[in-house]
Amino acid sequence: MVKSLKLDQKRLDRLVQNLNSIGEMIRARQDEKQSVIDDYEAERKRFKSGKISKATLMSSKNKTNKELMRLDKNIRDAMSKARNTEETMRKLISKQAPKVVRATESGIGLKKSGGKKKTSSKKTAKTKPTPSKKKVSPKVLQKEKSLDRKYQKKKK
Repeated sequence: MVKSLKLDQKRLDRLVQNLNSIGEMIRARQDEKQSVIDDYEAERKRFKSGKISKATLMSSKNKTNKELMRLDKNIRDAMSKARNTEETMRKLISKQAPKVVRATESGIGLKKSGGKKKTSSKKTAKTKPTPSKKKVSPKVLQKEKSLDRKYQKKKK
């Protein structure tokens, strides 16, 4: 008898809920980040109009940068959790690959694969490497050509 392979629906539901909550958290952190940026822009406008001092603006700048770095870190951590959850989902789903089942007179069973036939590779005859030609200097070539010319003239 073949064991039925069922998808662990509860686990998959938990993973989907986890992924949704991570997405909502990322969106919330991005909204919070935009709010911090808008607040700093308002502070800067107040400085430009002369309502606050430069020291106050510098203090606000430092606090804003720390807050932005904290929010960026939270977003990156959430993205990492989402990637891990996605990988877990991928593994869970890949386990659901269908098994080949055949009905026979004796019952239902897994089809055994005969495996791939090995093809025999024909051995190729080894050829001897051709001897490398020696490089001839240009002066030697000129002498050979001149001797060839002399020999050709003598034949005529």
